[in-house]
Amino acid sequence: MTDRVLLAATGLEKVFRDGPREVRPFPAVDLRLNRGETLAVVGPSGSGKSTLLQLLGGLDTPTAGEIVFEGESLGRMDDRSRTLMRNRSLGFVYQFHHLLGEFTALDNVAMPLLVRRLETRLAHERAQAILDRVGLHARASHRPSELSGGERQRVALARALVTEPSLVLADEPTGNLDRDAARLVFDLMIERVRDQSSALIVVTHDAELASRCDRIFSMPTAAAA
Repeated sequence: MTDRVLLAATGLEKVFRDGPREVRPFPAVDLRLNRGETLAVVGPSGSGKSTLLQLLGGLDTPTAGEIVFEGESLGRMDDRSRTLMRNRSLGFVYQFHHLLGEFTALDNVAMPLLVRRLETRLAHERAQAILDRVGLHARASHRPSELSGGERQRVALARALVTEPSLVLADEPTGNLDRDAARLVFDLMIERVRDQSSALIVVTHDAELASRCDRIFSMPTAAAA
């Protein structure tokens, strides 16, 4: 059913310049993601996994091909429209949490809502509610330096999910965590995505975690330069 398709990429390519040489991390990619689906993107280092994720999230523009998200072509949007789309519909989680060190966990999670100009009290209420869901009720007033690695990554996950995005894009979100912490963060990610009837694309080197997604997308072999 076409109304279930959240994101569709067709003939997607990215070319980088290295002097006179063209570098193509991967040949043309076709990819579809349905609402409520989880997808793991796997492949060796240098195969273009992070590049693909940036393209799908509108953080970079493809050299060729088209991305349609929620029925709209990203290529036909101007910069402002893409920025609004990212803030409205996407949540990003990275290997390095990128939390703001001078702010508490609560303020870090509330930040995307404040950017939307939601009233501060409401933003904090929603941020506290999702911190409670990821098991950090007692850590809301702590700054990142006072949290463990697993706790910081759970804060970053809460920040990505607080806006109830249609799609969560995660780039090696458990790469810096031990096995137990990685499983916990991944469990929370899948649980919240399914609770919110959204979708997840996760780049990972962890075969065990990838196997828990609905589908696995293996990066195609890089094209010759």
